[in-house]
Order: sequence, then structure tokens, then C-alpha cells
Amino acid sequence: MAEPLGEIAGPVGPLEALLDLPAGPPRAAVVFAHPLPTAGGSMHTKVVFQGAKALAGIGCVVLRFNFRGVGRSAGAWDNGRGELEDYRAAVDFMAGRCPDLEIWAAGFSFGSYIAATVGADDDRVCALIAIAPPVDTYEFASVKMSTKPKFIVHGERDEHIPLRIVRQFYARLHEPKELAEIDRANHLFEGQASEVGDALADLLEGFTCRTP
Repeated sequence: MAEPLGEIAGPVGPLEALLDLPAGPPRAAVVFAHPLPTAGGSMHTKVVFQGAKALAGIGCVVLRFNFRGVGRSAGAWDNGRGELEDYRAAVDFMAGRCPDLEIWAAGFSFGSYIAATVGADDDRVCALIAIAPPVDTYEFASVKMSTKPKFIVHGERDEHIPLRIVRQFYARLHEPKELAEIDRANHLFEGQASEVGDALADLLEGFTCRTP
């Protein structure tokens, strides 16, 4: 179930946002970042929608929001610098709203770079989830050094970020980590967005950052 928030506080003004809520008691809070704004990415992108729906289905409270300049969010595109700050503000919101839940950072494409970078450096975030990470465009330096659990979902036929490059990137990451590959899928997972949701549910069902 999606609950419109209207907006949350952002660094340069309000950020349009909504929550996807689980049917029962929540077990984790997820901040989910959307793909490149200059290519039409938003919190309503199909993969983001399906991913948030799947995470809510396994018991997560999921915050989706529009980066600055997208939809009704204040501000303008800032080449990734300001978008990192937007994501930090979204983590601040979820930490305040769900103080007793562990926080997972998730994102799709450009959003995966933003989420994983902030999440790797923020002690409040305990897991990193990257869908179609643009490892050929961004360094992901903090992620490469992180020992937090990392989950990657990538399309077999991604025309922008070849799977072999993602496999090389994955091989350099510290454990714990998992990689799910979706057969025949392109970068936008056209016609297969629901499979991204299925992959996330399979990877994260029963997962917790907390040790017994």
C-alpha cells in the first residue's frame, strides 16, 4: 500500500515523496532512489515501483522520493552532487520516522550510485541494494571499501552497463555480497520490471543486518 507523503524536507526545498507500507509489522526501512533525472527517471519509474512493492511485500517500509527538479521537488539537476545531499535528507527522514528499524539503501541505475555511496558512508545504513549499477560511469569508491552487506541485481543484456563489467566490479567487493542476474533483461528491464521485484524478494526475504 502506497501512502502519499506529499513532501519531505530537502537541502534546497521540499522533495516530493511517498511511502510503500507492508501489510504487517515492518522489519526494515528502505530509502529507494530513482534513475537519472535527465533521462526521465522518477520515483514512478517501473523498476522503482516494482522494487518498492516487492520490498514492502517482504515487510519493509519503503520511501520513494523525487530528486531535486523532478516532479514537484524543489531545485534543479546538480550532476549528482546535490542528489547525494537529497538522499542524505531522505535517510534523515526515515531515521526519524522509523528509529527502531534497520535502514537499507536501495537504488536503480544512477540512483544505485547515489544510494550505495551515501549508504556505504552512513553508519545508520546497514545494507546496500544496487539495481543496474552504472559502474562504468561512477567510481563507487566507498562501496568498494565497504564491508556492509551488498545486493546487486543486473540484466543479462544491459546495453549500457555490460554484465561482464558488473561481474568484475562485484568480484572486487568485500563480503557479504550477492549478485542476481536477470535473463534477457536490458538496462530498463523493459517487460521484466516485475522480475526485479522477484529478485529483490528472493535476495532479501528473511535477511537482517542484526546478528542473532
